[in-house]
Amino acid sequence: MKTDTLLFGAAYYDEYLPEDRIETDMEMIKRAGMNVIRIAESTWSTWEPQDGVFDFTHLHRMLSCSGKHGIQVIVGTPTYAVPTWLARKYPDIITETHQGPGRYGHRQNMDIAHPMYLKHVERIIRKLMEEVAPYDHVIGFQLDNETKSYDTCSVYAQEKFVAYVRTLFHDDLDLLNKAWGLDYWSNRINSWEDFPDVRGTINGSLGAEYQKFQRKLVTDFLAMQSEIVSSYARPEQFITQNFDYDWRNYSFGLQPEVDQWEAARSLTMTGCDIYHPSAQNLTGKEISFGGAIARSLKKDNYLVLETEAQGNHGWLPYPGQLRLQAFSHLANGANSVMYWHWHSIHNAIESYWKGVLSHNLQENATYREACRIGADFGKYGTHLVNLKKNCHAAILLDNESLTALQWFPTGSSLKYNDIFRWLYDALYEMNVECDILSEDDIDLFGQYKLLITPALYSVSDDLTQALACYVEQGGVLLSTFRTAVADRMLKIYHDDLPHGLTKVFGMTYDQFTDGINVGLKEMQFEKTTNPVNQNNNTDKSYCVHHWMELLLPKEAETLASYHHPHWGSNAAITGNHYGSGYAAYLGCYTDSETVKPLLAFLCEKAGILLPDEVYPVIVKRGVNALQKEIVYYFNYSEDPQTITYHGADAVLLLTGHSSEQAPVLKDGDTLTLACWDFIILERDLA
Repeated sequence: MKTDTLLFGAAYYDEYLPEDRIETDMEMIKRAGMNVIRIAESTWSTWEPQDGVFDFTHLHRMLSCSGKHGIQVIVGTPTYAVPTWLARKYPDIITETHQGPGRYGHRQNMDIAHPMYLKHVERIIRKLMEEVAPYDHVIGFQLDNETKSYDTCSVYAQEKFVAYVRTLFHDDLDLLNKAWGLDYWSNRINSWEDFPDVRGTINGSLGAEYQKFQRKLVTDFLAMQSEIVSSYARPEQFITQNFDYDWRNYSFGLQPEVDQWEAARSLTMTGCDIYHPSAQNLTGKEISFGGAIARSLKKDNYLVLETEAQGNHGWLPYPGQLRLQAFSHLANGANSVMYWHWHSIHNAIESYWKGVLSHNLQENATYREACRIGADFGKYGTHLVNLKKNCHAAILLDNESLTALQWFPTGSSLKYNDIFRWLYDALYEMNVECDILSEDDIDLFGQYKLLITPALYSVSDDLTQALACYVEQGGVLLSTFRTAVADRMLKIYHDDLPHGLTKVFGMTYDQFTDGINVGLKEMQFEKTTNPVNQNNNTDKSYCVHHWMELLLPKEAETLASYHHPHWGSNAAITGNHYGSGYAAYLGCYTDSETVKPLLAFLCEKAGILLPDEVYPVIVKRGVNALQKEIVYYFNYSEDPQTITYHGADAVLLLTGHSSEQAPVLKDGDTLTLACWDFIILERDLA
């Protein structure tokens, strides 16, 4: 779904403020060039202070005042934190998890499978929708907030799980026991009445299926909310959700607790929350991968519903970085930048997660930089909204494989998202833009010249056949260790690994171990000429870590062997011509600088031209609604960067700092980017 203009704004909470300043805030928001606020998702106990008693005073204040000032509104359903009276009336709404019973206080600790919770959810949403219906400047609705299952293991959830499993296996216990291997350790289930509490299982197939079911609870919960909201919403109003990501004190990778592709089906527009390190640690990587995932969910532009202004401790951006970050979101296909939140909160757990305004609620450096962003969005928005990305490379991500590596770890600390980010970040630094795909995107494989499957542990035969067909028809495939090991229920295949792909890769393996004091030698891919090949070192001492498979090439060529006194006869990386394409298998985890030449080698085989620029200069491209190519150059570093422009004559649309660049750039012109600087070019399509 497209938007008419760029949306720029923040979350706003009248009910949190220590004084009545709504007129002042709306004037400041408008003066900053912001055109949207996001409200209501956190305040069920304010809207319904007692069971069946409703008070929407703050809601109407925000809606009336924003309308008066010409500010649009996104209304959130307030269902991700339950009021005290609801927890008192139904104590088991605070769910039990693998860690035991919960306690009231935290948000997102309720049981989304609880029938009375769902009943009250429907009531508050319907009441809210009735209240907001008269306001024409409400442009859309956000369902819940960063929704997950919250690891509910309640009796309600487990009863639904058993019903789900009975349907999955057509009421056939023999089929279930065989698929999950429950004869092991006498875990066999011989009666549905004997189905055990899932929290005790040591069986990866059963445990992973429950995690998949928990993701389905999220999908069903959002679909239920969407159906209610849709029955009230006007045709032009969108329905979204602020999906988030794996969290390592900032956004890190694929969200393990939600099947976002499935959950997005009930939405009309994808939304996301992207948080990242800033100041000296700002790289743009989180903005890029988060945008790629969000873009993938509906194959369209998306909304950034939350990102940081001042943010968490240590995230205060350097001067100029707030603008750099805002335009980085647009460069990845976002149609909005919205901050969490407008004003810093004066009490509770997020008091020091600072908003645009600090605790004194006055203008500050962050606000003044936001004003400049707002002015830029207003002036140049028609050139930057609805950017269409055309990537030649894609990475296939998979929730089932992520779950599998939780049950069957890869080394002591290497997780699925580490493997994803290892490859994504290397491509990012090489300026190879990537889309993200899921298993449901089999029909789209052929659109890409290069396809990468990081640790695709769990595969169906349909998927392996699609990958084989992709290579046979001319695609270049890179798969890593732990690809095509088990079926979709995590039962390990008993043929040669990687299952269904040994002919495609021209190799197999049957042994693996830790990469301790292991390097790589005879790296054939370093002989190619590419901008990341800084030296031709054929002895990468101790660059293999965590996991190594002892590859046995058949038809494949050995692209690298292990540098080790005992494993030196085994291949570490292989490549194989199959049909009209090429398939490489990376059997070990290495440092990022070792994997870059391999990726460059595969890009060359795929016909993907690598730009001269490498990180910290990041290049992003897309086609705008005016059918012009937009090219962004970002400098994610403290040092000035000089680049040489190549291509057709381009108009210099916008710069990060004051610039003396010529308004029209020609092939061969030199560009200088100051620290944390950027420029945006517009040119005719080739």
